[in-house]
Amino acid sequence: MLTVDHDTGRAALLGELERFVRVVGAAGDSDLLAASRCHGWTVLDVVVHVRVGLQEMLGGVVATTDRRPDRDAATYWTAFPPGDADAVDGILWTRRTASAYRRPSGAMEHLRMVADAVRAAVTRMPDGAVSFQGHVLTSGDLLTTWAVELAVHHLDLGRDLDVAPPTAASLRLARATVEALAGAPLPAAWSDLMCVLVGTGRAALNAEARAAAGPAAGMLPVLG
Repeated sequence: MLTVDHDTGRAALLGELERFVRVVGAAGDSDLLAASRCHGWTVLDVVVHVRVGLQEMLGGVVATTDRRPDRDAATYWTAFPPGDADAVDGILWTRRTASAYRRPSGAMEHLRMVADAVRAAVTRMPDGAVSFQGHVLTSGDLLTTWAVELAVHHLDLGRDLDVAPPTAASLRLARATVEALAGAPLPAAWSDLMCVLVGTGRAALNAEARAAAGPAAGMLPVLG
């Protein structure tokens, strides 16, 4: 449904990783305690969730395999359909982990350490297939899923805060992912930002927008 070459996926991930870390690093303690677009999470909780996810992603970067891919940059997400399961345990686990920091800004040291490790590993990552979370993806598709993950959570930071947007490259890939999962393109007049917000359930469609979306409207949201 959506296959992305290695160099495109890598550039998008590294660019958005740098942008995400810079935006979070500019936030003060009070900012990090602001509400996010993720239900039940503050901005700090989102940061901790991203850091934990990046640590897991590192395992996929080095897990090269000769097996054939069974997921691509879009179908990877079908294993995590929005609203498919009770998310309360995960929400609370992340909140408890985030609360262990003496000050919210203390989470930045861990985020930067993991981001540095990801940057180094991805820079050296060969073009090929990798094993991740029980599936096999091309390296480009794995890197794309993480460019999308970072872009979506970057948007989560800006519910109550004025933050710089995700990179254009990561938003383009996020839009392509939403459209692939919806099975139809979204209106060309919609910005990539709007497509990602509605495609992830971060923004609701009014009647006019729903009509403009056509067949895709009934599938939204397609990402959690």
